[in-house]
Amino acid sequence: MNAPTPSIRLKRDKVPPGEVLCDHCTAKCCHYFALPIDAPTTRKDFDYIRWYLLHDRATVFVEDSSWYLLVHTTCKHLRDDHRCGIYETRPQICREYTTDECEFDDDWCYDQYFETAEQIDEYADGLYGPQFPDPDRPERHSLRRPRPSGLPVVG
Repeated sequence: MNAPTPSIRLKRDKVPPGEVLCDHCTAKCCHYFALPIDAPTTRKDFDYIRWYLLHDRATVFVEDSSWYLLVHTTCKHLRDDHRCGIYETRPQICREYTTDECEFDDDWCYDQYFETAEQIDEYADGLYGPQFPDPDRPERHSLRRPRPSGLPVVG
């Protein structure tokens, strides 16, 4: 069975009286989870975030000065009709989640949003300078060994 698709994107205050908000939603809340992470304060901290971003479907965002790891993954119990397949035995976090403050009509804007390792590297470079040593500036050092030079060509 295909999931019903809301024909018009309603705003929360336009849901008809007596109807359930979830009847007009595609279960945004069941397609990701976000966990708070420590705000990076060193180049090494940014390298850990880089590691997160090297994983499929992981992003990092900042909202109100708080940093979060966002994993884009769908709950394995979400049904095609956008309803919970284990509603009666769902985890406590799901039971406490209400439609009062859900992101039903949220536009998903963050203060900062990083999707790739290159983006977080570029951001850290802006704060700390380039990560890899510059042979013309030996005072710069790296958390990692320098990139290896190419192998000699044997002819």
